[in-house]
Amino acid sequence: MISNPIQILLIEDEEFDVRRIKNTVKPYEKINISDIVSSGVDALNLISKKKNFYDVVIMDFQIAGGLLGEELIREIKNISPLTQIIVITKMTIHQTDFDFANRLIQAGAFWFCTKYPGDIEDYIYQPTDFILSIVNAYEKKQLKKDHLDSKKRLSKNVRDILNSKMIIGESPAIRKLKDQIRQFADTNASVLIYGKSGTGKELVAANIHYLGSRNLENFVPINCGSIPRELIESELFGFEKGSFTGAHEYRPGLFEQANRGTIFLDEISEFPLSAQSKLLRVLQEGQIDKIGRNKSYEVNVRVISATNKDLEKMVENSEFREDLFYRLNVLQIYVPSLEERKEDIPLLVDYYINRYSREMGQPIPEFEKGAMDILVDYSWPGNVRQLQNVVQRTLFLSRDYISNDAVVSAIGMRMAVKEKQPFNFDKDHILPLKEVERKFRKEYIQYVRGHCRTDAEASRKLDLAPPNYFRISKELGLK
Repeated sequence: MISNPIQILLIEDEEFDVRRIKNTVKPYEKINISDIVSSGVDALNLISKKKNFYDVVIMDFQIAGGLLGEELIREIKNISPLTQIIVITKMTIHQTDFDFANRLIQAGAFWFCTKYPGDIEDYIYQPTDFILSIVNAYEKKQLKKDHLDSKKRLSKNVRDILNSKMIIGESPAIRKLKDQIRQFADTNASVLIYGKSGTGKELVAANIHYLGSRNLENFVPINCGSIPRELIESELFGFEKGSFTGAHEYRPGLFEQANRGTIFLDEISEFPLSAQSKLLRVLQEGQIDKIGRNKSYEVNVRVISATNKDLEKMVENSEFREDLFYRLNVLQIYVPSLEERKEDIPLLVDYYINRYSREMGQPIPEFEKGAMDILVDYSWPGNVRQLQNVVQRTLFLSRDYISNDAVVSAIGMRMAVKEKQPFNFDKDHILPLKEVERKFRKEYIQYVRGHCRTDAEASRKLDLAPPNYFRISKELGLK
């Protein structure tokens, strides 16, 4: 259904043909010949002046003047790529010159026809076919416009995501990291990210994905240490209904959800040996074996993985498959710790102070002289993740002015369980037991996590199943 009139620019230098074209479109109210010009130069001037106004250009292929034919078609397309072009020629209706037709299409024409129908005195070509070609050209333009608008919206979303996942820092180590991210984003090869806990390995993976050609597709992150070993195959590769007890419905795996996009396997060292052969098959063949399905399912997924362990040593100890290691380790990128880029700490602190102040709806506080030096001199065993928590805690302790004592207190809270009583009790401010328990659980889990290399290690030390560890951490605001 055409809602708005189809705006036509007619390029024709013979009055006889102009009249016949007018007669042909006259019965159709939705087709409007907006302008008529007799030369290619005049046509380009109008198209440039009336940007994106014309839906369809109808042009004589052999128009008088120096600018005509395929050259004119290309110039129109350069100025207005969405405008569709219909070419009319003086050749016979039995046109079988496929090379000529192919040249027109390659130049950018939508359709072409002869000027000579059965009733040459009144109409152009076969009137019904001619009108149909105009309508089809208009609809093609609208489809292209809708597609372009969708891509613009998606591109804006990608830019917004990249802004929210910006890597903060200007140190040589971070500049090198950013250069590698841009370089690796241009390929589809597997990437293995090394770095200590809390350095931002998932942030690096997300930047590689959203700066690459797959950025309009899904980015699916998964922590391999958080999935029970007996469930990892069904989670990653999915299952068919009735394939085992409890499989009441079909479930797509995470690799299916990431099809044409990227999957990020964090803590890949925790991936069980029993399932590594299936992961290897995905990397080698692009196929997944779904539980309960006889045939393999093809996927096109880029795999980015991350670890804070020495995978080569794990291979030597037969704890990780050698062939899988080489498949994952096509490209390698190292994320430096805060200890290796102390000059970035003021930038990070400033970024998180501004971000959390806005989120809390409070003014950005000033620092006492020496407070930033305390933050820079601290060792940060938990890296950027720990720095984020300390900044948030500092803002709770000092709203308008951040003193040296507030910074020391915010950092020291991580060590409170080990060194001293975690809370200073006040008889005038008795808290509900549940609130005290919640604070203690949060601080203690933070403390344990800060002294572990992975979430999986922390959950083992706390004697919690990984899913319970993640659930509790999320409830406490730690995830």
